Amino acid sequence: MVAVVVTLEKSSRAKNYNISMKIICIGRNYSEHAKELKNEIPDKPVVFLKPQTALLKDNKPFYYPEWTKDLHYETELVLKICKQGKYIEEKFARKYFDEVTVGIDFTARDLQSQQKAKGLPWEIAKAFDNSAVIGDIRKLKKFGNWETAGINFSLNLNGTEVQKGDTNDMMFSFEKIIAYASQFFTLQTGDLIFTGTPAGVGAIKIGDRLEGFLEGESVFAFEVK
Repeated sequence: MVAVVVTLEKSSRAKNYNISMKIICIGRNYSEHAKELKNEIPDKPVVFLKPQTALLKDNKPFYYPEWTKDLHYETELVLKICKQGKYIEEKFARKYFDEVTVGIDFTARDLQSQQKAKGLPWEIAKAFDNSAVIGDIRKLKKFGNWETAGINFSLNLNGTEVQKGDTNDMMFSFEKIIAYASQFFTLQTGDLIFTGTPAGVGAIKIGDRLEGFLEGESVFAFEVK
């Protein structure tokens, strides 16, 4: 799966946001995930969009849509942009992000497959309301030598770990993603970039509880209703 950029403006409450955003998704960033879905390995990031209504935050419940019977979680590391930029060179991209969290890109897999089979766009399977979950944001400096050691993240479903990823396994690095995306879209302070999902995606059902971890620390937990 996929990666996403979201523009946010902070509200007066520390954990909440007034949303004024674009969402940019960059796809197939972990080879094992591409293989599990029988997708080709891309030579460039795959791009699609989500609207501002896709964002779900503050551990609010996720309501299962009535128009799908095969809804999948896709857990992702999320970057927060700290500086506006356009046509950013890869060698300078590190200056444009300084915070991270974990998120979920929900995908209606049945609807996505139907759209792909017809050669149609599949935003309706990816960009629906509350399809982009984000957790509490952490400073990158907290993770020490992350550029070489990597950052790990994971997802628990009903208390059992179902997905685990490490940034060292990404095909497109943070810097490559930023350089590529900024050719087409101006990145703004507060934007979020969902950097793709590792292997292990799977279906959810009403009553499930999902909890995301960043280096072993819980950053979100919510229920499916």
